[in-house]
Amino acid sequence: MTSLPDGRRTDLLAATAAGVTVLLWASAFVSIRSAGEAYSPGALALGRLLAGALVLGAICLVRREGLPARGAWPGIVVSGLLWFGLYMVVLNWGEQKVDAGTAALVVNIGPLIMALLAGWLLKEGLPSRLLAGMAVSFVGAAVVGLSMSGEGSASVLGVLLCLLAAIAYAGGVVAQKPALRHGSALQVTTYGCVIGAVACLPFAGQLVSDAQDAPLSATLNMVYLGVFPTALAFTTWAFALARTTAGRMGATTYAVPALVVLMSWVALDEVPGWITLVGGLVCLAGVAVSRSGPRAGTTAASSTEAPVTEAPVTEAPVTEAPVTEASATAVAAAPETRSDKA
Repeated sequence: MTSLPDGRRTDLLAATAAGVTVLLWASAFVSIRSAGEAYSPGALALGRLLAGALVLGAICLVRREGLPARGAWPGIVVSGLLWFGLYMVVLNWGEQKVDAGTAALVVNIGPLIMALLAGWLLKEGLPSRLLAGMAVSFVGAAVVGLSMSGEGSASVLGVLLCLLAAIAYAGGVVAQKPALRHGSALQVTTYGCVIGAVACLPFAGQLVSDAQDAPLSATLNMVYLGVFPTALAFTTWAFALARTTAGRMGATTYAVPALVVLMSWVALDEVPGWITLVGGLVCLAGVAVSRSGPRAGTTAASSTEAPVTEAPVTEAPVTEAPVTEASATAVAAAPETRSDKA
C-alpha cells in the first residue's frame, strides 16, 4: 500500500483545511443576518469574539499550548486589530447599510488587495495562474453579487464600510502569514481573537443591553459565529495559510459566494436564478485555476532530462545545475474579502 509523498500530503491537508474554512465562513452570512437584527455591529462583533476566545482558550489549556514566540507577536497584534477587530465591526455595520449582493461584491475586492500586498511585502510574487484564477473568480463574484442585489438599496456609507472591511481583511491576512513562522495556527488564532475582543471592549455596554432584549435565536446565532466561523474556521485558515501562500488562500475564498447561494437555497428555500448559479460556477472555476499547479508530467520530465554521470577525478570539478522552484508554494486570508469571509 503506497502512501502520498510528503509534499502532496501537505497540499491535501492545506486544501482540506481551506475547504472547512470557506464552508463555515459561507454559513456565517446567514447567522450574521439573523443576529444583526437584534445586535448592533460592535456588540455582535464583541459577543462573537468573546465566544471564540473562550473556546480557543479552553483548547489551548487542554493542549497545554504556551505563549507564541516573540517573533509571532507583531503579526498577531496587527491581525488581531485589523481582521478580528476592525473587519468584523465594519462588516457588520456595512451589511446593515447595503444588500447582501453588494456587500459580497465589495468585500471580494479583499483577495485582490491581499495578493498585491503579499506579492510586494512577503515577496510571494504574482504567478500567472493565480492572477488568471482571481480574475475569473472576481467576474463570478460580480455576477453573483449583482444577481442577488434585487431591489435592495446601497448607500455610499455602506459601500465604503464594506471596502474598509476588505482592506482590513487583506491587511490582517498578510500580517498573520509571518506570525505563523513563529507560532502554531492555534496560538496565532487564539491570541489574535483575544486582541480583537479587547479592542472591541468599548462595545461591552451595548452587548449587555442588546442581550437583554434579543431573542434566543439571535443570541444562539452570535454564539455559533464565535464557535464555528471564528474559533474553528480561523484556526483551519491559519493551518492552511502556514502551508501555502497568502495569494492562493485569498483566491480560495472566492468560493464563498457560490456556497452562500447553495446554503440559502437549502436552508432558506431561496431558489437562485440561473444567472446566480452561473456566477457561482464561475467563482468555483476561478478557484480551481488559482490553486492549480504545473502538470506533474512537466516536473517529472525536467527531473529526468539530464542523467547523472561520473566524471574522472582528473577532469574539471563538477558544478551543480541551478534548481528552479516549480511553483512549490504559490499561495493565503481575506478577507475575507472576505466574502464575508465571515
